[in-house]
Amino acid sequence: MVYGVILAGGIGSRMGGEKPKQYLTVKNKPIIIYTIEKFLPCPKFQKIIVLCPAQWVEHTKNIIKKYVGPAMDKIVVIEGGNTRNETIMNAIDYIESEGQLDDNTIIVTHDSVRPFVTHRIIEENISACEKFSACDTVIAATDTIVEAENGKEISNIPNRNIMYQGQTPQSFKAKKLKKVYNSLTDEEKDILTDAAKIFVLKGERVALVEGETFNIKITYPYDLKIVKSLLECEE
Repeated sequence: MVYGVILAGGIGSRMGGEKPKQYLTVKNKPIIIYTIEKFLPCPKFQKIIVLCPAQWVEHTKNIIKKYVGPAMDKIVVIEGGNTRNETIMNAIDYIESEGQLDDNTIIVTHDSVRPFVTHRIIEENISACEKFSACDTVIAATDTIVEAENGKEISNIPNRNIMYQGQTPQSFKAKKLKKVYNSLTDEEKDILTDAAKIFVLKGERVALVEGETFNIKITYPYDLKIVKSLLECEE
């Protein structure tokens, strides 16, 4: 079984305003709906699980009903956790409660505020995860990356040719991810906020899937202008 897992737990603190950024409207539609619509055409998904803060669950269900209509039968909205990884664990627990968690169950986790993910990226995530236990969507780094351990002076300049910028989706064999996550100490869980990094540090292979430069994450108010321009290009 393959499940889409859309992570909508952010509160949008860097965006400003009272409404989390995934619910902001662009061209008469909430951002999260654009993201869900990219997942719906994939026939491999058993369900698309949307996770959001408890106080936004009913609102999320309502807008999905309004904009998605009959296809909402394929979508389930549940409460997320206090952290990104806890939210992913909630999705896995839901799958397990449905009796669908086994060694081959795959979850394709994606930021709700990356509405320009493509069908190719989703399909290649699933294919990579069938061969590996995990994969991460990335693009090659184009700018020089510098390290500054003290935040004031450059301590190292890594070779840009082997540097990549992480995006989402990140996809995992769900049962293995749960096992690896539960093996962490509480201190490790606080530090390791990226699920792919957990796999790497535990010696598991994580495949790379080529992303797209336009698969941007909406973080700051300026990003909304980019989103509007990209949506106009899709029309």
